[in-house]
Amino acid sequence: MMEIEVLKSKIHRARVTGADLNYDGSITIDEDWMLQAGLYEFEKVQVLNINNGERFETYVIQGGKGTHEIVLNGAAARKVQTGDLVIVMAYTRIDSRDYDKLEPKIVFADRYYA
Repeated sequence: MMEIEVLKSKIHRARVTGADLNYDGSITIDEDWMLQAGLYEFEKVQVLNINNGERFETYVIQGGKGTHEIVLNGAAARKVQTGDLVIVMAYTRIDSRDYDKLEPKIVFADRYYA
């Protein structure tokens, strides 16, 4: 058996709606998007900022349902600006023999913007 780390879920091209440097840390994500992507509160995620190329890890905090909010908190707030587009990704480990069964959950956040 060989374990591999693979993409579990992704929120693609979500717009940053806020940055709160004085919060303890994390990324606040719309509850609906969390459910669609299969993300859990306090789960570790990687965040990629499309606007400036920053890549960093943090953990998820559940935001309001239907708000489309993406708020970077704590030190991560220095890596974004309101209005930036980000990709939020979570990974999992699977047995390489199960690779063919893999179906990452992907949310295309930019479809929600008018």
